[in-house]
Formats: sequence, C-alpha cells, structure tokens
Amino acid sequence: MVKLPLSVVILTNNEEKNLGRCLESVSGIAGEVIIVDSGSTDATRDIAKRFGAKIYKHPFTNQADQFNWALNNTKIKGEWILRLDSDERLTPELADEIKETLLEVSPKVSGFFLRRRVYFMGRWIKHGGYYPAWFLRLWRTGDGKIEDREVDEHTILLRGESRRLKNDFIDDNRKGLEEWVAKQNRYSTREARELMGLAKEEQLSARFGGEQAERKRWIKQNLYGRLPLFVRAFAYFFYRYFLRLGFLDGKEGFIFHLLQGCWYRFLVDAELYEMRGKGGASLQNL
Repeated sequence: MVKLPLSVVILTNNEEKNLGRCLESVSGIAGEVIIVDSGSTDATRDIAKRFGAKIYKHPFTNQADQFNWALNNTKIKGEWILRLDSDERLTPELADEIKETLLEVSPKVSGFFLRRRVYFMGRWIKHGGYYPAWFLRLWRTGDGKIEDREVDEHTILLRGESRRLKNDFIDDNRKGLEEWVAKQNRYSTREARELMGLAKEEQLSARFGGEQAERKRWIKQNLYGRLPLFVRAFAYFFYRYFLRLGFLDGKEGFIFHLLQGCWYRFLVDAELYEMRGKGGASLQNL
C-alpha cells in the first residue's frame, strides 16, 4: 500500500494483548504512528518499537486530556490524523477506502466519520442500537480536537465539512471480562462527576437533528436524564434488549447488554446518588 500523509495517534497502557493487531491494520497506509503511553509495564512499548512507532510518555488523567496533549506536544507531521484506541483496528476494506479517499479528497472536507463494529467475547454486537455507531475519527491536522470531558468524549471539527466512510473499524478488546468490568467501573465514576455538573465547558452540541453522537446526547439529556434514578437503568436495558432486538446477539449479547446497558447505568446512578450526599458520602473532596 501507498503510505499516506496520515498520522495515527494511539493511547496505551498495558495493551500487549491488543496493540499488535491495531498497528498491523494501519501499517500499510500510515506515514507515522504516534504512541502516547501512560506507564505500561508489559510488552506494549516493545510492540510499538517493532512497528516503528514514535513513543511518548505522559501521565494519564482521562482520554480527552491525554489525546489533546498528544495533539499539542508530539509534533505531528501528517496532513491527516486518525484516532484509534489500542483495542481497535481497521478492516482491510476501510484501510483501502481511507487510502483512496485521502488521495482525492476535496479541500472543503476536513473530517470523516467512521463506523464502529464492536465485538464482545468474540461476538459481533449487531443489535440493541449498538450498530452502526459513527465517530469522527479522521480529520485534517489542526482542524479538530477532543472535547474536554472526563468520559464519552468526541472529536469536535473546528472548521470545514465532514463526510462518512462506508467501511467499518473494529473494537475488540482481548483483555477479558475482569478488565472490562474494571474499566466500566472507572468510567462510571467519571460519568457521575459529569452529571454532578463538573464537566468542562467545551462540549459537543446536543441536537436531535444532528449527527448520531449529537442526537444520542440530546436523548440522554432530555429523555433518559429526566427519568428517576435506578429505574432508568432497567428501562434502558428493556429498550435495548427487547425493543431494539438485543436478544438476537445470543448469550454473549445478553451478557453485554445486561452489563453495559443496565449494570453500568445502575452503577452511574448509584455513584451519583452517593455524590449527592444521599448515600452518606461527603462531598468535600469533589
């Protein structure tokens, strides 16, 4: 493949089980790969070196801060930036599409939405409203940044127009269920803090008629957010699993939709309840 004026930026921390597949998927098209590592103690850095990636170290607070640090401090050379997590990879079809698109893209286009395909316990989660999911992951250098949020952060396009690519990238974390649960636990605390009004100012707009991420944020704020604590977690699971046909995803799908669509949402509400002082917790350190 022809190498593109494309810089792939990946954040890592103990990602030896995932990183190799991620880097292999972009090896044919990326002009450079930038790794920002927050203290890996496994073989992550060795894998990155094997693929010729540029490695930077920086302490981690949250995804948005870490990625914006990468944008501002790693001397990105490419005309375009591709954001990938270490447990994500491009399909060969998407790699080809990116190559063809960037070689003939209009100057007025500054960003592209990519479609995510999530695997859980080896199974593609196709239902429950989880596919397709669109994310702005490819943009001209200098024309985008990550919104300043603790969780559920999206890329904000600062100028120009956006388009959608038709092929998928894959999200398939191989670290196992224990690490997945621990990760959701960390995310729930951050999301509860957001709901307490501790979010930063610059955020993606919440618009029902906007892009998918904007529409989901509007629904979350104006519909889900107005339902009673705890009850809404079970209501959301019912919506996803039955009304949006999540039951068609099999046993793995049942585990995923129950944990991600009910347990996680219940945990956020529990932490929010505690932070409000109704669970006997002090708010002095918030």
